[in-house]
Amino acid sequence: MLKAVERKIEQYILDLNEKDITNIVSKIPAGKRLRARLMLEIAGSNLAVVKSAAIVEMIHAASLLHDDVIDNANTRRGVSSVNAIYGDKSAIMVGDILYSKAFYELIDINREVAKVISNAVVQLSIGERKDVAMAESFNVNKDEYKHMIYQKTSVLIEAASEAAAILAGKRRDIYKTYGRNLGIAFQMIDDILDIISDEKTLGKPALSDFKEGKTTLPYIYLFEKLDGSGRDKLKSMHKRVLNKEEQAWILSEFKKHNIIEIAKKEAFELVQEAIELMQSANEKSLEAIAIKMVDRSF
Repeated sequence: MLKAVERKIEQYILDLNEKDITNIVSKIPAGKRLRARLMLEIAGSNLAVVKSAAIVEMIHAASLLHDDVIDNANTRRGVSSVNAIYGDKSAIMVGDILYSKAFYELIDINREVAKVISNAVVQLSIGERKDVAMAESFNVNKDEYKHMIYQKTSVLIEAASEAAAILAGKRRDIYKTYGRNLGIAFQMIDDILDIISDEKTLGKPALSDFKEGKTTLPYIYLFEKLDGSGRDKLKSMHKRVLNKEEQAWILSEFKKHNIIEIAKKEAFELVQEAIELMQSANEKSLEAIAIKMVDRSF
């Protein structure tokens, strides 16, 4: 089923009749196609579902192109990013083209589906802006962090799940909550992996988020546990390249205060709620996807 989505994405790009754009898009790593997989599992593989899944994946790809420019990222999933190869301007413009093509194709699917997905893109863009703004200072507000990752990451997974439920004639509220929980947990786990994984696994240096100014959930919890001098020390390291001693200190404090396990538990609770929803709907394959969400290199 996923191959049909890949073919549809390829067709949409070829429709543009621009060879250079096709070449640039081919440099974007496909990833796991989580959003498309969810849609296919929820709604099957009829043409409307395949088209919708392809559209969602194009939107996701566009957001990654813009994200890499904003973060000055030179790699994406272990390979050179589009902006590193072709420059920031090309990455931004190709991202805009993918968004525009996705919206063009979306209007022929279903009015409610179009509303759900297009609103998600609005929220995604707001979330990206919040992420940039929050990186300017050391953020200690957990609610602000969680709302930002909901908008930046979760909202498109939520929309994919809800849109698929609409196309399948299923209860959209259940699948919407399922997607939202999965999306928030997915980003929480990514934030944890940035701390505990090595560069080879991540495709980027460990602790990169903190260097970029992102005060993710583990750092917020660590700040709460530290005394005054420890808090000052942690804040002094925010948004700069850390030496080995500073990295070692942060990692030792995470271990001392059991921060990683606390953050994992919060992600696991969200996933457990998603699993229970799918159990109530007798969606065993979606239960399995949720379980895989919390079993990534831990």
